[in-house]
Amino acid sequence: MSEGTRTDVAAEVVIVRPRRAFWMSAALAVVLLAVFVTVAVLLRSVDTGAIFAVSDQIAMVGVGVMLAGAAMLFATPRVRADAEGVHVRNIGVSRYFRWDEVLSVSFPDGASFARLELPDFEYYSMMAIQAVDRERAVKAVRALRRFHAAAHRG
Repeated sequence: MSEGTRTDVAAEVVIVRPRRAFWMSAALAVVLLAVFVTVAVLLRSVDTGAIFAVSDQIAMVGVGVMLAGAAMLFATPRVRADAEGVHVRNIGVSRYFRWDEVLSVSFPDGASFARLELPDFEYYSMMAIQAVDRERAVKAVRALRRFHAAAHRG
């Protein structure tokens, strides 16, 4: 993400992913999976008064895998920007904006995510650029603003 002229910006591609959200999601996924596997193993070895079969143990592990996968969804947001526009992938939703559609790139005080300011007082949050990532978020917003400025100059 170097400062530069229009030609530097035209050749550049910036990809941003959340860093802390990835580590927190991964830790949560590991804990969830470990808890459900432990419960599945203990289902048949502890006398609870109920009869649990192998299928119940497999189902318990399956629930753990599904919950761990759901926890990892929070690590999937991504922003990919170039001189033409910005592609924003949030959890389950993906959208592309050309720079001429974007009024500005902002990160309001107290906000969790950066956002693209759009016409008619609308905005689109970018979950990949999170306040908890601090300096990485600042660099990402500066890079997007550089693309935006270059597109509106040229």
